Amino acid sequence: MSFPFFTESGSTELSGLFVEKPPQSLVAVTGMDLIIIAKVDSTTLTRKPTMKWLKGKWLDLGSKAGKHMQFKETYDRNTKIYTYEMKIIKAVAGDSGGYRCEVTAKDKCDSCTFEIEIQAAQQEAQADIFSAFKRVKEEPPIDVWELLKSAHPSEYEKIAFDHGITDLRGMLKRLKKMKVVEPKHSEAFLKRLESCYSVEKGKKIVLRCEVMDPDVQVKWLKNGQEIKPSAKYVMEAVGNVRTLTLNRTTLADDAAYECVVGEDKCFTEVFVKEPPVTITKLMDDYHVVVGERVEFEIEVSEEGAHVMWSVLVVTAVDDSTNHRIKKDGKKHTLIIQEATLADIGMYHAWTNGGHTKGELEVEEKQLEVLQDIADLTVKATDQALFKCEVSDDKVTGKWFKDGVEVLPSERIKMTHIGRFHRLLIEDVKPEDAGDYTFVPDGYALSISAKLNFLDPPKIHLDTTGNMVSQNTIIVVAGNKLRLDVEITGEPAPTVVWSKGDKVISETEGRVRVEARKDLSCFVIEGAEREDEGNYTICVTNPAGEDKAMLFVKIVDVPDPPENVRCLSVGEDCATMMWDPPVFDGGAPLKGYLMERKKKGSSRWTKLNFDVYESNSYEAKRMIEGVMYEMRVFAINSIGMSQPSLTSKPFMPIAPTSEPIRLTVHDVTDSTCTLKWLAPEKIGAGGMDGYVIEYCKEGDTEWVVANQELCERQGYVVRGLPVGEKINFRVKAVNIAGQSPPAVLSQPVTIQYPKIRLPRELRTKYIRRVGEKINLTIPFQGKPRPVAIWYKDGEPIDPKMVNVRNSNVDSILFIREAERAHSGTYELVLQIENMEDRASIVLRIVDKPGPPMKLRVTDVWGFNAALEWAPPKDDGNCDITGYTIQKADMKTKEWFTVYDHNRRTNCTASDLVMGNEYMFRAFSENLCGLSEEACLSKNTAVIAKTGHKRSPYKEKEITCVPKFTQPLVDRSVVAGYSTAISCAVKGFPKPKIVWMKNKMIIGEDPKYLMRNYQGVLTLNIRKPGTFDGGKYSCMAVNELGKDEVECKVDVRSKSRGEERDDGGGGAFVI
Repeated sequence: MSFPFFTESGSTELSGLFVEKPPQSLVAVTGMDLIIIAKVDSTTLTRKPTMKWLKGKWLDLGSKAGKHMQFKETYDRNTKIYTYEMKIIKAVAGDSGGYRCEVTAKDKCDSCTFEIEIQAAQQEAQADIFSAFKRVKEEPPIDVWELLKSAHPSEYEKIAFDHGITDLRGMLKRLKKMKVVEPKHSEAFLKRLESCYSVEKGKKIVLRCEVMDPDVQVKWLKNGQEIKPSAKYVMEAVGNVRTLTLNRTTLADDAAYECVVGEDKCFTEVFVKEPPVTITKLMDDYHVVVGERVEFEIEVSEEGAHVMWSVLVVTAVDDSTNHRIKKDGKKHTLIIQEATLADIGMYHAWTNGGHTKGELEVEEKQLEVLQDIADLTVKATDQALFKCEVSDDKVTGKWFKDGVEVLPSERIKMTHIGRFHRLLIEDVKPEDAGDYTFVPDGYALSISAKLNFLDPPKIHLDTTGNMVSQNTIIVVAGNKLRLDVEITGEPAPTVVWSKGDKVISETEGRVRVEARKDLSCFVIEGAEREDEGNYTICVTNPAGEDKAMLFVKIVDVPDPPENVRCLSVGEDCATMMWDPPVFDGGAPLKGYLMERKKKGSSRWTKLNFDVYESNSYEAKRMIEGVMYEMRVFAINSIGMSQPSLTSKPFMPIAPTSEPIRLTVHDVTDSTCTLKWLAPEKIGAGGMDGYVIEYCKEGDTEWVVANQELCERQGYVVRGLPVGEKINFRVKAVNIAGQSPPAVLSQPVTIQYPKIRLPRELRTKYIRRVGEKINLTIPFQGKPRPVAIWYKDGEPIDPKMVNVRNSNVDSILFIREAERAHSGTYELVLQIENMEDRASIVLRIVDKPGPPMKLRVTDVWGFNAALEWAPPKDDGNCDITGYTIQKADMKTKEWFTVYDHNRRTNCTASDLVMGNEYMFRAFSENLCGLSEEACLSKNTAVIAKTGHKRSPYKEKEITCVPKFTQPLVDRSVVAGYSTAISCAVKGFPKPKIVWMKNKMIIGEDPKYLMRNYQGVLTLNIRKPGTFDGGKYSCMAVNELGKDEVECKVDVRSKSRGEERDDGGGGAFVI
């Protein structure tokens, strides 16, 4: 007998995190199992929620989990709903009381409360068993708190036992707070809060206390959290009275409250009661037949009230969806869609203030079978159809197979059309055979039939035992094979064994077939290699046939290895090799065993005791010069083969040591001549010759230079690639093989002709007339290159220039330089069809000639203005300036007016009044002043002051900065210092600013800036590639500014511009 509870899903208001809350009130009898369910929606939560089940306000029931109280948690991934269950097994009176479930998830929280009342079961039989569920109201309830307050501590346990208190420890903690302790004199409160307050749900309650100071501020706390003023919580202060009003109380207001004044506090607790809900319309009894709809309807005193439904049934309750609860205002209805015999019983409705019940009686219908189900016999993959007809077209039912309900699937379909009920089974399988029964719903009636399956023949192979794979059997030669194959099929099938196309029908002999019940036995006595092959078993009966193929593999010891031979010998060792056996015995080879003996002896010596897997072996510890023979055994998992044929006799002989003193004798553009000495140790094997090999530096593949052994101790390697570094090695060869190689310590370079032009000759080479010139130009190349000199594209005149050539350089010598020696000299270096060129620009300079057309252009005051023209002969280099001198006509003594004057005009000042002056000018270049001077064509006469002179008009000499010589683009080699220069004029003297890429250079030590009489020079010390760019010079004075710029290109060193430092360690000839 069971007491299920039906709760209304809409009877509890859903708010916060809960989707479904437990009913607010549950009533049960002692010994019942109670299940309380709560559901939480996690769609808006970021983490899994945490559920706590509490009894009262503080007892965590999670610590009480065990046989009496169990907790369960499930999660639906589709709806994202957590379902929490609390199950009380065999409830006792102590389980009564108030409960609360709290769910928290990060910063979200929700809770709900409910009451459980456990009543004792009546001992004597009663007509109405549900009278045990009624509340006992005859006697006033006992207040346990009052008992505990007035009781002695020694009586606490007795009170807890008498009144079913399970959490005595928690109640005592709460009692300690509630006990009225004689308060110490408080400086904050005149009158404290009452120990507790009680209020009905929805009503208002006022918490009141009095303070000493009428102006003091107080704080109100709820469960330790400060309460903020709102429409729900109203705080008032009138004189010394402080009040907290709780409007429209709910179960959430059932908590502990505090009033705080400074460091002093007073406490109280508020208990919220729910008003009872009464039943205004009672439940009626129903008498129906199977299949009819039943509605138990009641009315309650309030809308939204919680109603609990329960039923006491005669038979077990069918936990299906046949029961449904409907709520419409004050009306509550329990609906049974189609009544069955299992629904017979007494139905109850409970509220916290009332109870009603109604009885349901269900009668069976009489049903007549018009067409019974017929037995069926079908084959595999056929269709089976069971059909029956009953008198009532509204009757439904279920199909069963061997007592188990048949469920519909893609292969099994059940239909109900009118009075006909059909069960269709597609693609019938052997497991479908059995007894099928149709049971109408609501009737004690069943219709049965049998499905017989026509079983085709089937071969059941046992894959254990000698089976190494699904259809392969291994048998050791000489052993017996017996294969028992299980055969099934209805009727009994016929069995035929065959090997290839030959049928095996013998029942006696070495190979035979034996027949037993449900078995077919195939036997081979003393298996031989000829028995290996594919065997077929075929079984047939009227339902079909089945075949299986077996491969019988005969394994034996392997054949002996073949072609045992000696590959190489050493001083006391020999390398042997052999071919695997032609037949491995049908099993993989595990390895080999080797034996040797001296020629002419009959005593064999084992070379290894463990199986050796490779087919080559190095035999050691032999005597040099003694003839040996060797044989080999093959081994597989079956055993060891017969020995192989004996190898040809061989003698251990060691190769020679490496040749010594390998050197390079000569190198040409495509050949290299090597020489060496014989090895120090030759041995008994003698010397057959030498092998010479070479490879490019960096490669690992060595190329043999001689196709036949070289018997001499020298060799010319031909056809070498030009310009590559080549490594060479030499090996000695005798009957025992090749010796270790003798290798050159450095690679040999096969070179193109290459001129190494010194750095000072890569720009203009300037010398003065009369100086001696001796230019040495080093070069490389093999064989000796041919050096030819050209001047301005023509062969040089040996009468003017002397040339001397050697193997490594060419010297150009001029005993006494003349202006005619200036020009471009080119050195051409040739080796056969290869050549290299280098050019040298030679300039021979001399003193310049005198300036021309010197004359006085103007005389004023004590000043005279002079002008002249540049000299016709500049000495084969630039004029760097002029020297101007003056002399009066009386003394004829010359005095210098200007040195290094770069202009072709000047002004002579501080002349003596009354004197007549003449002037002369010298040209100046790299070699110095000109030998002769140019005299002025006229003189300057300085008039005396006694004569009236015209007023002096001061000449305007101020001017805007102007560059008279611009900057010139330069291309320089990285690492070599360079300079750029320009000339500027302007008065007042302009300020000079140098810039690189429009950025002022400043005081960078890499740059040196000079200004000499208007000639501006910027020296760049050892420039790098990053020093290239646009350089500009700007001159600024108060009248204006001017700017010029140029591009400096810094290129990296080319191979022709690098010094020769020995070829990077290569051997260069």
